Amino acid sequence: MLTFNKNYFAVAILLFLIEVLIAVFVHDSFVRPYLGDVLVVILIYCFIKSFLKLPVLPVVLFVLAFSFTIEFFQYLNIVNTLHLENSKIARTVLGTSFSWIDLLTYIIGIIIIIVVEKYWLKKG
Repeated sequence: MLTFNKNYFAVAILLFLIEVLIAVFVHDSFVRPYLGDVLVVILIYCFIKSFLKLPVLPVVLFVLAFSFTIEFFQYLNIVNTLHLENSKIARTVLGTSFSWIDLLTYIIGIIIIIVVEKYWLKKG
């Protein structure tokens, strides 16, 4: 079950760098709020698959549940509840505002993963 997959790891690193660039340089109304959320679930998925040899479905379900949990914590205003409102890292990682649209972007990211894993990668 434990493994190291350099391809998934390379994609995870690339997506992480893209996410950092989006966070630092992009301040628009589409890429940062929506595309960034689609990419983050793909990033988490690739990171997990870098180290664990597991089937697609359990990993995507875990990533979706994890993402929804973080969003639920935002609904509960967890950053302020834990008195971390002055921590830029906590505000970035946990987020500060709940959005129903974010749940949809996570689902879109999961659909992209499933399509790529089940159809595109299987043909290659």
